[in-house]
Amino acid sequence: MEAGDHALHRTVGHLVNRLILGRLIVNRLILGQLTKTLAIVLLFIFIVIFVAPADCLAQSTAAAETSAKQDPEWHHADELYNQGKVVEAMPLFEGLSARYPSDPAVRERWAWCLMDYAVTLTDPEQRKKVRVRARTVALEAKRLGDNSQLLEVVLEIPEDGAEAKFSSRQDVDEAMKTAEADYVRGDFDKARAGYLRVMLVDPNNYEAALFTGDVFFKQHVYGSAGEWFAHAIQIDANRETAYRYWGDALVAIGKEDEARSKFIDGIVADPYNKRSWVGLQNWLKRNKVELNNVKLKDLSSVEVKDEKNVNITLDNSIGKNNPDAEAWMSYGFDRAAWHTEKSEKEFPDIPRDRHTLQEETHALNFMITVLKEEKDHLQKLPKLDPSLQALLKIQELGFLDPFVLLNRADPGIAQDYPTYRAANRGKIRSYLDEYMVPKTPAVAK
Repeated sequence: MEAGDHALHRTVGHLVNRLILGRLIVNRLILGQLTKTLAIVLLFIFIVIFVAPADCLAQSTAAAETSAKQDPEWHHADELYNQGKVVEAMPLFEGLSARYPSDPAVRERWAWCLMDYAVTLTDPEQRKKVRVRARTVALEAKRLGDNSQLLEVVLEIPEDGAEAKFSSRQDVDEAMKTAEADYVRGDFDKARAGYLRVMLVDPNNYEAALFTGDVFFKQHVYGSAGEWFAHAIQIDANRETAYRYWGDALVAIGKEDEARSKFIDGIVADPYNKRSWVGLQNWLKRNKVELNNVKLKDLSSVEVKDEKNVNITLDNSIGKNNPDAEAWMSYGFDRAAWHTEKSEKEFPDIPRDRHTLQEETHALNFMITVLKEEKDHLQKLPKLDPSLQALLKIQELGFLDPFVLLNRADPGIAQDYPTYRAANRGKIRSYLDEYMVPKTPAVAK
């Protein structure tokens, strides 16, 4: 039985005892074994001694559980944390976690401090143990309801605490870890010097360029930070972090529209990475606008066993006069036809063992064609589901492929992204810039 269970067991036991005592007083009164005056006095004493303190204790506990951020030690720990002095803040957050066991924010900060503290340790095994502890504390925070972006980073630590290498070269990897330890300790000048030494021996080290920019960001030298983020992008344009960090630097100097552009570039680089969307999500909240994220409500499904066994199932919610019915039936038919011998001869180079970009785009195009070929399609258009109306617009703008890759991707379709991005990076970016992501409010005016 855990500590919480023990506490609950004790609390229930006390309540039962109090109820028994109160009932005994009432029963004695009914049986005439106590005078009314004496019974009233005893009940009054019972309430004062047993009931009221319990209520006060409950209120006191509730107040204690919710007042972590009112604790002076929280403010001290938070100040150290925001200054980058996580090693100093770590024991303070640990103490706060003991005093406020139901506060997820305290555990989140403690988990982050542990993760950073591990970087300062020279013993690899000790680093792993601390990283495992950081992950454990983060899971506790998650169970308490914390779903922050910060916590998600800590939860990416493998269960065994293993850490990724910065380079296959041992000398470079060790130099990077030394610089990282300096960064965590708050010695930013020393950390930057370490990263720059790595750049001299390994000019294409993405992390060295990225972290150099991050040091400048911490020191509020945002122009230099942007230059180093740009350098990291030159090293690898298909990693999202440098775009996101650069966007944050631009936000810090009030350049929201330029930041929007960098956040979009980060998504183009790696759209299936959760972190790629973090910068844009924060930008949307800050500017009080919403993403134009079209999600089709799939009303048909296709199960392919072999060429002769293809099942098309329409959703039960589709009625006889539903204008969406014909669209989804045609979508299902086209996906089923994709797996016939005729289709394989027409498109011989397209994989058939998975769902592909080509298959999905072909089916959506066929759906749209069927809708537009109806004699009264303009009259029926307003009656279509709004997502289908949006799909028609997306096709007219020439963004159907990017729509499938960003809004309809499954594990199969996602495999087609790198090849498509290499040949159509501009189109993916235009879809985000011109359709999905609202313009910066100040600029839009």
